[in-house]
Order: sequence, then C-alpha cells, then structure tokens
Amino acid sequence: MDGYFMTERHEILRAEVRAFAEAKVAPRTADMEASRAVEHELSRLIAKEGWLGVTIDQGYGGMGMGHLAKTIIIEELSRVSGAMGAMVQASQLGVAKIIHFGDEPQKLKWLPAIAAGDCLPTIAVTEPQSGGHVLGMESTARREGDEYVLNGRKVFVGNSHVGDLHGVVVRTGEGSTGLSAFLIESDRPGFSLAPHQPAMGLHGFSFGEIRYDECRVPAENLLGHEGQGLDVAYSSSVLYGRPNLTAVSLGIHQALLEETTRYTSEQLRYGKPLSALPTIRQKLGEMQSRLMTARLAAYHAVHLLDSGIPCDAELMNAKYLNVESAIDSARAAMEIHAACGLFPDRPVERFARDASHMYAPAGTSDIQLYRLAEVALGTSLSDWSSRLAAPRVPEAAAV
Repeated sequence: MDGYFMTERHEILRAEVRAFAEAKVAPRTADMEASRAVEHELSRLIAKEGWLGVTIDQGYGGMGMGHLAKTIIIEELSRVSGAMGAMVQASQLGVAKIIHFGDEPQKLKWLPAIAAGDCLPTIAVTEPQSGGHVLGMESTARREGDEYVLNGRKVFVGNSHVGDLHGVVVRTGEGSTGLSAFLIESDRPGFSLAPHQPAMGLHGFSFGEIRYDECRVPAENLLGHEGQGLDVAYSSSVLYGRPNLTAVSLGIHQALLEETTRYTSEQLRYGKPLSALPTIRQKLGEMQSRLMTARLAAYHAVHLLDSGIPCDAELMNAKYLNVESAIDSARAAMEIHAACGLFPDRPVERFARDASHMYAPAGTSDIQLYRLAEVALGTSLSDWSSRLAAPRVPEAAAV
C-alpha cells in the first residue's frame, strides 16, 4: 500500500525522520514524562531539520514536498513521541495561514525563517467561553492609524510556549464577516503567556493560553483583508489540522502495535509466548486491521490533497477513522498488557494517554460524523480543498 502512494523521495524522508527520532527524540521521552515541562530545546532541534517547511515552496526555502511528506514526518516523530509529533503538526497550522492568506511581503519575511527552523508559528482561534464555536469569540482588534490594537485571550494554542509567531483570529466587526486574522510576534509589548499547565498526555508539548492586552501590531500584520478571519480559521483546520492530527494518531497507533507485539512475543504463559494464545492473537489481528485501514485512509486523503482533487470529506473521514482506531487499539493494548501496562516502565500507557489528545482538535469525532452526514445528504458546503489546494508539479517534471 505504501508503494502505491510513496515515491523514492518519500521513502528516503521516512528513513531520515525515523533515524532522527530514534537517535535524538527517544532518549528524551523519559525526561519529558518525568518533568512534564515544555521541551524547548528538542522543539528547536527538530525545527532546524527543515521539516516545518515541508509544504513551503522551494522558492521560499521550503522542501516543496506536500502533504503526504508532511504526514510521513509527523507520523514518524509521533511513533516515538506524540508530543514532538504534535509540535510539528501545530507548527504546520501556523504555516498554512501564511501560505494561503499571506501577501508576498509576509511570505518573504516569514516562510524562509520557518523553513530554516528559525521561527515556530502557531494558530490561535479557541477561546475559553466559546470553545469550538468560532463565531462566539470575543477577542477584539481595533484600527488606530497604521496599527491594530488587540485585546483578548486564546486557549489550547498548539506550541503556545515555544511559538515565535502567533496567528490569531479576533473580532473587528459583527457576525461571520467580522472576524480578521493577524500575525503577532511573541516579543511584542502587551503579549503574554499564562503559566504552562501539564495535561494528561503529550508531555513536552505546549498547548496553553496566550494573552494580548492593548497589544499593538502594524497594519501590515493583517492576514488577507478584514473580515477574512473565518476563512483563515476554517481552511487551516480542514486542510492542515485534520490531516496533521490524523498523522499523529497514525504514528501513535503504529507504536502501540509494535510495543504490543513485542510484549506478547517476550512474555511466556503456559510454556509458550503470550502471542500464541488465541484470544491475544485475535486482539493483535484487530489492531493490525485497524492500523492498515487507518493508514490507507490517511495516505489516500493527503494524496488527493497533493493532487489538487477535492477531498474535504476524505480529510474528515481520515481524522475520524485514525483517531477512533488509535484509541480502540490503545484500549486493546492496555488490556493485553494488563497490570504491566499501568506502569511507565512500558510506554503503552503513554501512547494511550497521548492518543486521547487527538480527539478534540480540528473537530471532535462527533463533528466529523456530522459533516460526513452532510456529505451523504448532499448538503455539505465544505470545499476548501477545491478552493485552496492547487495541484503540485509531478516530481518527474520538477526542475
């Protein structure tokens, strides 16, 4: 199946990311779990590999390899550390807004810096009182001469505490056309961070709260035009958020299966490996089937996206299927490990916790099913892959 979607460049990229993850990331996972602190150093080290620029055109210093390559990078990092896979996926959301809505000066200023690993971008939409209801946000921006003055706060911001450039969506008017998007550098006066709060999983990753109090940004930091903030939020979530979280789930799922098969092969029961028991084999077979199906859905969706073929429904389905199947396999892995899986000397409990973090961002599974029902009924209005995902030049034709 991999061979159908992947080229030799993809295979080389996978090998490079896997080698890096096992050599540089794996040795730090125990410390990240123990400290539960934001892993600044490792985040920067990963950024310096240039992988944040995987979807950025080569003309801006990026890799220009598209969404399948992005999926592979995030998947391989997540196989070792869901936290570092999440760090890369969150950065890619920050890339999306500039690629699709930035003007040429903004692209020239920020995309090469991101591709070089000198800038970690974020996107900040969710607010505590409105949650996933984007139109319920209350943060504001008002125009004063050549500047905008921003006030408000955002929560669950991926890379909140390592980000250098935050893309925030705030109110500049009323209704759905009253939202606008801005770029805020993290060192601007009036910008601040709430203290980091460790969560159940993804230890080492930050998805916290940012605040802006009378924070002034130049008018040139407006993304697109006033009133385009809803487009920035929705398109980034659909075209990047859903496939990115799909990739994190996929990497964690792979790790769950590998760890569980290793455990059942090593543990002896009744004079034979645990994997010889029919009930265990049944669970392993189900995990393998779920993983194969999830990977097919993930790769198929981003293959369509890279090809410029409308695929909003496939992106929704891939996110739903990968999140749910990873959580299901996490439960099966914990059942197979039994009491042994409850202790941190085996990583399966970390994988289980990390998998649960993929459920809510970019739309819960309930939301994905609601949107897929609209597809079935013929009432879906989601067409971001048609509007923004231009087909890439085939590798054979690239110069």
